[in-house]
Amino acid sequence: MRTTTLLAAAILLSATAGVPKFALAIEGASPAPPQTSSPSSGGTKSTTKKSKKKDKSSSLEDFYNGWHKAYALVYDKHDYEGGIAVLRSMGFDDNADVATLIGYASRKLGRYDDAKLWYDRALAADPNHALTWSYYGMWQAEQGNVLKAKDDLEKVRSICGTECREYTALKEAIDGTVTY
Repeated sequence: MRTTTLLAAAILLSATAGVPKFALAIEGASPAPPQTSSPSSGGTKSTTKKSKKKDKSSSLEDFYNGWHKAYALVYDKHDYEGGIAVLRSMGFDDNADVATLIGYASRKLGRYDDAKLWYDRALAADPNHALTWSYYGMWQAEQGNVLKAKDDLEKVRSICGTECREYTALKEAIDGTVTY
């Protein structure tokens, strides 16, 4: 029994040791895959089945590589401009995770109108995207609209409950116990 407990503790410790606390606060390190395999800004069409398959997996790999690079710039290095540039260059602006991260970075830069635009775009792609609602609520709170932030908190609760990170982070922001 003691060995099992020690093993479980070791696994838990090793799993969390390398993860930045800030990133753990709310955002997931892996976005939902894009709805299409080619960027929203267009792409080249392939004529053979073999190259289509290769292009599709390559495009998905490029998407995740770009995402992880932008994620590190935004959350780890606080390079919001750089993160936005990477996300925009990916060409997947219609992906809810991409649009949400652009909105978040824009908000951190004080570009509130841009942040609102990107949050709206993310919600158009996925109306039940809890992270977008959470960040949008934080945006509302920063704008002084606490009642609307509480509406967004209720939306997050309806999507993922009161124990999810998105809910607790927005609640803390509304309560003024954390700035995000």
